Amino acid sequence: MTTRERTPMPDVHSYDGPPLAEVRDVLDLIGEAWSSGATWVAVPADRLPAAFFTLSTGVAGEIAQKFVNYRIGLSIVGDISRHLETSSALRAWVEECNSGHHIWFVPDTTELTSRLTPR
Repeated sequence: MTTRERTPMPDVHSYDGPPLAEVRDVLDLIGEAWSSGATWVAVPADRLPAAFFTLSTGVAGEIAQKFVNYRIGLSIVGDISRHLETSSALRAWVEECNSGHHIWFVPDTTELTSRLTPR
């Protein structure tokens, strides 16, 4: 029987602050995460602008692309069901994100920890 080394859980930077209202706010957050050595950022859903959840505005794509470009994972933490109820496009995008490795939508930090914990 061989023992496999476990990969340590990635460092997560939690964002509890004012809303991410502008691209500059997102870049500041990425800078904070980068300087702390975090590989993931957890953002409460209520810290995102309403336009984030309306895909036609392009806000979600712009924010997501910044995180992908800097190779830092983004996890939106919280209940977004009211947004999902009104947009099939958003539902499809969330499903696509959750099957990937860069952006996740999770209901709580317990789920985020579970997804990040190596198996």
